[in-house]
Amino acid sequence: MSKFTARFAARWAAFAFAAAIAVVAVAPASASAYAGPGPVRGAFILTVSAGEKPYQGKPVVLICPPNAATSHPNPVQACAAIAKAGGDFDRLPIDPAVLCPFIYDPVTATADGRWGKKAVHWTKTFGNSCLLYAETNPVF
Repeated sequence: MSKFTARFAARWAAFAFAAAIAVVAVAPASASAYAGPGPVRGAFILTVSAGEKPYQGKPVVLICPPNAATSHPNPVQACAAIAKAGGDFDRLPIDPAVLCPFIYDPVTATADGRWGKKAVHWTKTFGNSCLLYAETNPVF
């Protein structure tokens, strides 16, 4: 088994474990603060990697609405942003107030999971971490 295949299998095993915990959890930790529209639920494994190779960074689990299985540092706002984008990471709102330098120091973000009934497998390489922040905050 290659390093990539082993890493991919390990990530999905972690995702399955997190999903099982999400089902067992009785109540969301911040359900009253969740501002997402409707009953859409989602679960993602998110990574940010230095360079252009995906899946090299430490994975973070995001469950929407947030519960005890979520390891994301800002789950309520991240879930609200994903809900506003309809689960499409390419439609996350861009912050026009952020000014980024023209320095090429690539970072690659990935999101794997589900939004409602739709499977999500998203990967994008940004020119630098500032651009990642401007285009995906508060999710990444």
